[in-house]
Amino acid sequence: MKVLIVEPRQTPRRADIPHTLRDMQQTVGGYIEIIRPFDDPVVLVCDEEGKLKGYELNRAIVGKDIIAGTFFLAGIDEEDLTDLPDDLAEKYEALFRSPQVFFRSPRGILVLSEDGTQEVIG
Repeated sequence: MKVLIVEPRQTPRRADIPHTLRDMQQTVGGYIEIIRPFDDPVVLVCDEEGKLKGYELNRAIVGKDIIAGTFFLAGIDEEDLTDLPDDLAEKYEALFRSPQVFFRSPRGILVLSEDGTQEVIG
């Protein structure tokens, strides 16, 4: 299955992983959680216990949450995960290109991107 893997402090990379539960769990480091935070037919797959396990904060999903640990993006049809189409891989490579740094602040978690953008989540 063609996916886009996003690791903390790294630029996204395209990969082809076997379409098995075991391999998906191995990619994210634990039990998988499938999130659909975007309007596109794309899902974000992460370790459902990433924050509890103390994984490094990775990327903020604008206005929603912060994902801890490695995650990947895949396509989705009516019932199952599918290859991430090339056009959507390009779109999300650009979205997640800049690694982010996270700081606790009185207003919540301050998210700083390499491109200079800031956001507070919390």
